[in-house]
Amino acid sequence: MTEFTRITQRFFTEHLPGEKAASPHTIAAYRDTIRLLVEHVAATGGPPPADIDFPDLDADQIIEFLNWCETIRGNSPATRNSRLAAVRSLFRYASYRVVDHTDLIARVLAISPKRVSKPVVSYLTRDEAETLIGAPNPATWLGRRDKTLLHVAIHTGLRVTELTQLARSDIQLGPQPSLTCHGKGRKQRVVPLTGPSAKLLTAWLKELAATMPATQIVFPTRQGTIMTRDAIAKLVTKHARQAGTTNPAIAEKTVTPHVLRHSCAMLLRQAGIDITVIAIWLGHESTQTTDIYLHADMNIKQQALDRLNPTPANPGRYKPTDQFIAFLNRI
Repeated sequence: MTEFTRITQRFFTEHLPGEKAASPHTIAAYRDTIRLLVEHVAATGGPPPADIDFPDLDADQIIEFLNWCETIRGNSPATRNSRLAAVRSLFRYASYRVVDHTDLIARVLAISPKRVSKPVVSYLTRDEAETLIGAPNPATWLGRRDKTLLHVAIHTGLRVTELTQLARSDIQLGPQPSLTCHGKGRKQRVVPLTGPSAKLLTAWLKELAATMPATQIVFPTRQGTIMTRDAIAKLVTKHARQAGTTNPAIAEKTVTPHVLRHSCAMLLRQAGIDITVIAIWLGHESTQTTDIYLHADMNIKQQALDRLNPTPANPGRYKPTDQFIAFLNRI
């Protein structure tokens, strides 16, 4: 066992789950990055993964791997930065435990993330959201599940992982219906349910208890297991394609589960809800993350424009009164 493989095993078995209390999702994301890295090194003339050591992973090799992720695998700059964050986390852990390669580790830790552009968020309007929710066929079991899932996603803003892990015990139906979700960073939050969402969930949970009494997941597969992130992405794409046939505006957008989350935030923003409340609703660490919805809301900008007193200006081109100036302008 090389020093790198030994350190990496301790990083994943002791440091992340124990000292950092990282979520399973974070551990899986870091694992995938390191696996990609060592497989790439082996495929480009380096030693096999079991024999890779720190000298095989200098800063140039890491940068080459990141470029490969972006150019060959088609990862976005944001995903490239996530890969780099995983590598830096491992090397930061190693820096306190490996004394023979401190310079190499320091150069890897000095690699800067790539600057990324921040496009205006994509979201569905209220009419588009209603069209999407109405796309699933309510005469089928899958259609009723998907309709409820889409409604809950748009009106609660849950992340896709939070949707997949939502359990029956997380739903509170009563005078003040709400759901408890287990969010990013092991944080829990309570999200209120609208009347229509509570009505759909009541009917769906009743049907689920009759057809799958042993299943505790709110949105299971036909086999009663947890849906994957990819499965939810596929059903959203499927129903968005169907909704696009009746609402052409939807067909012009790339609708993903995260777009449904953006749609929830924009509906709240357009209803006049304060940005700090939206941040709490969505489970954001700070309002800086939620500021993107202020930039995307053209209504706010139009309201600001309407409050301005426009500077008076007469239409038409300027015509000089002096004949000599007019002559010079014609030259």
